[in-house]
Amino acid sequence: MKTNNLVLASSSTYRKTLLDKLHLNFISAHPDINETAKANETPSQLALRLAEEKSRALANTYPKHLIIASDQVAMHKQTQLSKPGNRNNAIRQLQLSSGTEVKFYTSVCILNSATNELKSDLDICTVYFKNLSNQQIKNYIDLEQPYDYAGSFKSEGLGIALFKRIEGDDPNALIGLPLIKLISLLEEFNIKLLEKN
Repeated sequence: MKTNNLVLASSSTYRKTLLDKLHLNFISAHPDINETAKANETPSQLALRLAEEKSRALANTYPKHLIIASDQVAMHKQTQLSKPGNRNNAIRQLQLSSGTEVKFYTSVCILNSATNELKSDLDICTVYFKNLSNQQIKNYIDLEQPYDYAGSFKSEGLGIALFKRIEGDDPNALIGLPLIKLISLLEEFNIKLLEKN
């Protein structure tokens, strides 16, 4: 498989920026899937299933490619934190998270569309939030307007000021693509980043 036959199944500029770090030639395409959770599906199962469905949604369009897909599920206790969409929902999410922890389940998978071989992995990251005043929350939201982010913050921006600490293996996963696990999966498809082709 040539490294220029890579497809990122995402229209996210943040995932593109993360994948650019690996100095790979790739194209991006938007997979159109239903991201609704199924009954009794765990956060891990949901994140892994959605990544697989994203990759398979592009398989017919890119029949001889390695298709990389990822998905992220944010959980506060038993409640899934979706993208807030507006200021009021973002304020409510951060009020809920203040002084507590939120777990982020970020999946990554690679589908070889020529052979139908699929490999996937999951990164779990826990974010511990500071005790935040309502004014701090409103100030943050007005500055960054994180309405398209699960959890209502941008960890790659000022959102880091909301945290007490982060527990996880890969800071890239919190932004949306677990690069350490992705590199291991690429190696299983014989793409080794630091070896000359």
